Amino acid sequence: MKNKFFALLTMLALPILAFAEDKLDTGDTAWMMVSTAFVLLMTPAGLALFYSGMSRSKNTLNTFTMVMGAFVLAFVVWIAVGYSIAFGENENAMLQNVFGGFGNVMLDGIKWTDLSGTYPTYVFIAFQGTFAAITVAIASGSVIGRMKFSTWMVVVALWGILVYAPITHMVWGGDGAYLFDAGALDFAGGTVVHMNGGLAGLVLAILVGKRAGFNKTAMKPFSIILTAVGAALLWFGWYGFNGGSAFGANAIAGLAVLTTTIATAVGAVTWMLLEWLIFKKPTLLGIASGIIAGLVAITPAAGFVDVSGAFIIGIVGSIFAFFGVIKLKAIFGYDDSLDAFGIHFLAGLWGALAVPFFALKDNDLLWDGPLKESGDVMGQFMVQVESVVVVGLWTLIGTVIVYFIASALTGGARVSEECEHDGLDESLHGERAINL
Repeated sequence: MKNKFFALLTMLALPILAFAEDKLDTGDTAWMMVSTAFVLLMTPAGLALFYSGMSRSKNTLNTFTMVMGAFVLAFVVWIAVGYSIAFGENENAMLQNVFGGFGNVMLDGIKWTDLSGTYPTYVFIAFQGTFAAITVAIASGSVIGRMKFSTWMVVVALWGILVYAPITHMVWGGDGAYLFDAGALDFAGGTVVHMNGGLAGLVLAILVGKRAGFNKTAMKPFSIILTAVGAALLWFGWYGFNGGSAFGANAIAGLAVLTTTIATAVGAVTWMLLEWLIFKKPTLLGIASGIIAGLVAITPAAGFVDVSGAFIIGIVGSIFAFFGVIKLKAIFGYDDSLDAFGIHFLAGLWGALAVPFFALKDNDLLWDGPLKESGDVMGQFMVQVESVVVVGLWTLIGTVIVYFIASALTGGARVSEECEHDGLDESLHGERAINL
């Protein structure tokens, strides 16, 4: 039986030929290749600049290297085995719930002429690979300034296999996949990417320990300008992230582009106003953070909701993230260096849970579930709750396991006191951001 996921792609891209065989559409192919390039830009440029600008001057190159290193290694792992686990098929029905198997290792069995709906499967693989790469890179923001680069590379490789790929399979893996069959809705990665990466970051931050001098020594950012430029590039790339998740140049893509813009803009305005009201000074860092909060919050809902839904999701997502960054971290005392958990996990959680209340009921992309079948909003909400709980538990347990394996393989995850004091740029990489 044809996988419902790819049948859905065909239906969206070619509504008149919804039940026909897969047929290449040049417009859809072009859009998906452009979207892949947009999403690729988000990590080694957008996220790397966003994070490195917020880190201390002695760690800014290490931060950039953590993000870029994660991107390239995670993509290699994705091609080697991650795609097979995420989107392959498992003959064992029980295992198929969480694991696609090894039938497509190194893309074995997939021809360059194969199609996923209306565009080449190879394009789909590349598109999804950029998602795998940015997800683990998000987690790096929580451990900046004290984790060994060698440990981080091992974490990236193992986490992509043991955590990211199974979660992707459960949510997006098609027939037989646990959360997909349950009807969980995640348009572009609220659970798969942002909750997953944000929670993994928090777990790693707690396990590796706080930075020396945390809450005692001023840790000023290297360059807020770099962070703002990074936020702008992330916003640009997010049109591929969300618009590309319609899997074609179609009306759903147009809806996702508009809702993404609305939620992002209103998220930035909300953060700015909160700072103005509470601290009496709006900051550029705050506006940049609000941009990311709005982007994250709308990601699981972008192709499902209308304009009013995008407004509310963006506003509340920014409030959640602001609370996480300003209050929650202070209450619990964890050292999430660049607030990956506060922004990505909390805003992603809100967006995932908000979908049923704002989803357009005439949207063909609402795959089988309580909302599609009977308009049962609360039934769909409970499915969304189930999905965030399952993803959260898998991420929590899997990340702990990955951390201890990586730490054992690299002689401990934490850099030396001397290295941390001198800065990771020169100690680990022999480079400085500014050579005087």
